[in-house]
Amino acid sequence: MDVSSKTVRICMKLRYRLFRRNSGIFFLEDRATKQQESLRTRIKEVAIRILHAKNEAYQQAAINLQIARAYFMASDPLIVKRTWQHVMDEIVKTKQGPTRVRWETAIKDKAFNTIRELVLLETQAEHLLAAVERGTVSTNVHLRKLHNFCLDMNWLPWPIIHLRRQPKQVHFA
Repeated sequence: MDVSSKTVRICMKLRYRLFRRNSGIFFLEDRATKQQESLRTRIKEVAIRILHAKNEAYQQAAINLQIARAYFMASDPLIVKRTWQHVMDEIVKTKQGPTRVRWETAIKDKAFNTIRELVLLETQAEHLLAAVERGTVSTNVHLRKLHNFCLDMNWLPWPIIHLRRQPKQVHFA
């Protein structure tokens, strides 16, 4: 190992370290916060892979989204192109009768214009909250259903707004 490699290794101290408890389960420790997290595995190779992923994510935060997109595209090529308008069109196709008419009316809501052409994977909680603020109770209800439809269809890898954090529905008397 040459001097420059040693210098790089010393300068780039890893954020997470791996250790095994007496139970045989591997844990990660965040060197900055000293918080420990169970990896819920006794398999050393799995634990090392998670450790490397965490450290790499910390060191190369700028490219994480690009790496995630590459993985997602391997399983679903449309994932980087699918917009909320696509979701709206697809959910309407699943409805019939009066329910379909309600959905066709609901998706015309101007509050959805802020997210309509937004790619699902690029959607942040702030985007959905802004649509809810611009809309009505109906906007909130339909946005929740759109969000859940995306999760059910595996078009979103995780919730954008967790159920407990979604705005409460307001009922008018």
